[in-house]
Amino acid sequence: MKTILVVAVVLIDRDGRVLLSQRPSGKSMAGLWEFPGGKVENGEVPEEALIRELNEELGIDTWSSCLAPLSFASHSYEDFHLLMPVFVCRKWVGSPTPMEGQALKWVNRDKLKDYPMPPADIPMIAVIRDLL
Repeated sequence: MKTILVVAVVLIDRDGRVLLSQRPSGKSMAGLWEFPGGKVENGEVPEEALIRELNEELGIDTWSSCLAPLSFASHSYEDFHLLMPVFVCRKWVGSPTPMEGQALKWVNRDKLKDYPMPPADIPMIAVIRDLL
């Protein structure tokens, strides 16, 4: 089974809310909510990939120094195994904007469980609640 490396971020605003992104129609797992991020390309380290993805998906800029490692997810789907380092970010420039047709929602930590998520993202909810 092929392992795919993706990276995700828990963006936390000044009110302690977490940004969720809804997978748009046409993508696998469409309609599910996830933490922003994406695939790590060849030659990229996870932090570089996350900075690139945040710019492409949300139109915001941040720096490696603003990304703190939080945890990771390891989950086997039917066709591949996903390995996902997860970072926390509290500082960025710009206002998150849906650049790829996805819906965005700022969510209080106690409400994260109310949003259907891909299986790999679900274990992060408890980690985030403990963090916040």
